Amino acid sequence: MLRPVAPEPRVLVHPTVDRHLATAHWLLSALPSPSRDQAWLEWQEHQVTMLPLGTLFSAVRIPGRLVAALTSCTETAELDAFMGQALGGGPVVCDPRHFRYYALVPAGMPKRRRRVADAWRAMGVELLGLGSYLGVPQVDAVECTPACASYWSVPMKSAATLCSPPAVARLIAAGLRSADPGVEE
Repeated sequence: MLRPVAPEPRVLVHPTVDRHLATAHWLLSALPSPSRDQAWLEWQEHQVTMLPLGTLFSAVRIPGRLVAALTSCTETAELDAFMGQALGGGPVVCDPRHFRYYALVPAGMPKRRRRVADAWRAMGVELLGLGSYLGVPQVDAVECTPACASYWSVPMKSAATLCSPPAVARLIAAGLRSADPGVEE
């Protein structure tokens, strides 16, 4: 049986509920103030809301086939675990209906990675920044269910914690090599 852990002096312990609330508020801060209440309602009613990209964070859309090519499996739980490990636990949203993953990255990544964007686009990878929107699930939607439009394949650990751009680039390069061994980086 698990027992509560006693914190050391001067160490803050944040319960999951507090972290989820802080993360939700951070995500919704991508919207102008009047729109935040509407987005919160959308999370409550539909478990997903559209958030603008390119200010607080951007996203890299990765086709599931590239991830599957690296893992040799198609089981959701195994693919999710792989994404968490490959991206160092950085947050990833999964769209199971279209078999796509969205790695959340710093807002400036699409501008800084323009050189490789065209090569990646040929394989279905897209850098999404300013002018794009992403359907973001509520922070506690961490399981793929038949009714979900999207879920957190790798949950956001805390507000403003994003995927490392080099880790995302390595994952994509490895996926491209696995899907097409003749691909040059």
